[in-house]
Amino acid sequence: MDNSRNWVLVIGILGILSCAGFFVVRTVTSITGAFDNFLGPDSVIGEQTSKLSTEIAQVLNPTPTVLPDPVTIVHEVRSLAQLVTIRYSLEKIITAEVGQGAFGWLVGDRLLFVAHGDVSAGIDLAKLDPSDLRVEDSVLYVTLPAVEIFVATIDNDESYIYERDTGLLTKGNVNLETAARQAAEEEILNSALESGILDQARVNAENFLFSFLRNLGFPEVIFVPPPTPTPVRAP
Repeated sequence: MDNSRNWVLVIGILGILSCAGFFVVRTVTSITGAFDNFLGPDSVIGEQTSKLSTEIAQVLNPTPTVLPDPVTIVHEVRSLAQLVTIRYSLEKIITAEVGQGAFGWLVGDRLLFVAHGDVSAGIDLAKLDPSDLRVEDSVLYVTLPAVEIFVATIDNDESYIYERDTGLLTKGNVNLETAARQAAEEEILNSALESGILDQARVNAENFLFSFLRNLGFPEVIFVPPPTPTPVRAP
């Protein structure tokens, strides 16, 4: 009898311990789940932590904010009759530098700028006077205006700084890139002029207008050189 009671007591204790362990595990699981819900990425603290991390990243790597002025000022409106007959696309490499003396390694600044630009030319038909057109013996004589450079500009999307070296004691000259861009625009224009853009622009203009005037009914068209052939650049 004593042994039977002892076994019953042992089994009872084991049962109580099993139940107690089960409830402890359930309680720990519930507490862990509560902490996960409280600290997890979808929780309030998790959201705040994520926002804080995003704000810190924005401070360290800020995104530029561009705020255009809503007011637009129109300075001039002009009617144009420009006949663009040719366009050159060119590339120039410009070296700009300052402080390149004996202490250049300390205070010098040097950059290599790759410039892409466009130059267009043609004639302004608005400058064509009635006196520039005359008909003699069924022949139309045309004196075209002087050829002009209409556009000579840098393509900012294609142009870039290839290399820049600054001295140990300087962060660079803030005006150096601007000077390089201005020089590049002038060099691109000069290269187009040296390549004969004005002569080709006149040839193209005459070819175009020749066909146009012939279609209007003139059997023969002759282009007379202008009295002042020196080309000018459009304002």
